Amino acid sequence: MFACVRGRKSSREKILDAAAELVSEIGSGRLTLDAVAERSGLSKGGLLYNFPTKEALLQAMIQRLIDQVTSEKEALRQRAEPGPNLEARLCTQTLLNMCGGKMKDVATGMLAASSENPRLLEPVRETVKQTLEQLKTTSEDVDASLLAWLAVEGIRSMEMHDISPFSEEDRERVVQAVGRLLSKGIAA
Repeated sequence: MFACVRGRKSSREKILDAAAELVSEIGSGRLTLDAVAERSGLSKGGLLYNFPTKEALLQAMIQRLIDQVTSEKEALRQRAEPGPNLEARLCTQTLLNMCGGKMKDVATGMLAASSENPRLLEPVRETVKQTLEQLKTTSEDVDASLLAWLAVEGIRSMEMHDISPFSEEDRERVVQAVGRLLSKGIAA
């Protein structure tokens, strides 16, 4: 019995998957609980049991994005080479790995939703604040770590909004420079 249950997604996961698909397709502003219930294959009552409001659903989607970034970072940690500025290297590589695809569409939709309700981004603000403090306290070269993080966040932000002027070659040059900066530091 456990083998069958283990492979099935929970109702909550189905709802979050359906909501992410819809946000990618139509944006968060046009997202409705009815559409999410239909897409997830659950009744509206089942959806409301898990997420009583659209805001609760959006908050869970944002938390899920944060959790995915954290999981990716921890997976990278298992394979990371020892060396200077480890947390900054993990943080920047995680952000670079998660820039595109479906995550970009969902993150963009969540950012749009936050324009109507800025409180939705409170968990993101807290995560960014914690990341900054972690970089300050764990980096061998704090300046290099902060510059690298800001450079990657800038790339990610421009790509998320489809305003990046960088060619693939230019982007790769910046990524390589970030890698050199973190492995050798500014004073190299």
